Amino acid sequence: MSELWSHLVSWFASHVVLPVLQFLHLQDLAGNANDISGALLVATLQLCIIGFIFRPLESVFPAEKWTDRKLTRADFQYTLMMLIGIFPVFSYLVLSPIANFFGGADTGPSDPSASPLALTHWVPALKDHPWLLFFCYYLVYDFVYYWMHRMQHALPWWWALHSMHHSTRQMSCWTNDRGSPIDGFLQSMILAVVGIVIGVEPEQFAWLVLVGELVQNLSHTNVRLGFGPVFDRIFVAPKFHRLHHMLVDPTRPKLHNCNFGQVLSIWDVLFGTALYGEPPRPTGVGDPMVDDDNNHNLIGLHWNAIKRFWGAVLRPAGWKLGEVAFGPDYRPIPVDQLDLHALGHHVLQPAHAPHEADSTSTTVRERAETA
Repeated sequence: MSELWSHLVSWFASHVVLPVLQFLHLQDLAGNANDISGALLVATLQLCIIGFIFRPLESVFPAEKWTDRKLTRADFQYTLMMLIGIFPVFSYLVLSPIANFFGGADTGPSDPSASPLALTHWVPALKDHPWLLFFCYYLVYDFVYYWMHRMQHALPWWWALHSMHHSTRQMSCWTNDRGSPIDGFLQSMILAVVGIVIGVEPEQFAWLVLVGELVQNLSHTNVRLGFGPVFDRIFVAPKFHRLHHMLVDPTRPKLHNCNFGQVLSIWDVLFGTALYGEPPRPTGVGDPMVDDDNNHNLIGLHWNAIKRFWGAVLRPAGWKLGEVAFGPDYRPIPVDQLDLHALGHHVLQPAHAPHEADSTSTTVRERAETA
């Protein structure tokens, strides 16, 4: 199977990728054309699985019934742009040169250029068990993703970017790739560096990414799907991840800080962030400055995220860990200083302001259902 994939990547690189790169005068760059070929083939496979498997599931077993899917269009457009354009080019222009600079993938414990932290450097026997080695790689990869994801929510300037992913009111199979390019760049760099350090080969890294992306595409799918009482404690199911995207509940303000895992939910279980047993809830962000993303097209919602990022990264409050909302001037405001009931009405108010607690949940739910 691996040999067949290598032949397919090489054929596509020589017959499609290289002619295009030569036409654009990019063939002399440091990256390997096989890397962009592999990324494009992986993206095509991913799009087929999303479009022909996950999308039909949303029609058969929807978690939320929508009369109009218009808010998913930007996510669909961005998924195409990300998978077919941005990520393959990023792999070719950035990830490959970085890997080459650091000596490439691990070639064994005796290779002086190999990373001293490579898994096969410490456990050479893993070289003879590729499936076990891939599993070990994925444990490290997913563990790093879990803590990185928690930082995306805890560090205000990073949340300013990551909140674009959460602002969608109609979470669907296309939502996974909805995100700021700056946020995506930071994620990719962190995960790629970890991959290089632990000695993941480029082809294996592509499959690590594909497995993670496909599970995330499934976990964002608008379906009523769980994996049962045992496997729900191991793997991230759509019901599990949907709670991560739920709107803030003013009566239980910390409830949505949960379920950060990418593929494995065991990290949430181990570190006390797992939430089970809650009914499906409307998704989105109550902060009106973030929810405004839904009023813009593909370019506009990216511009909104950049303005939030710039407003946070230039202020000391943007570097203090904690959950925040954003003021009209994009200043980060700690959520514990706000009236969450007013926030549900999309009005930023200090915590002592009067509110109508009995109508908040209805307003939030009506906003989600009429989107």
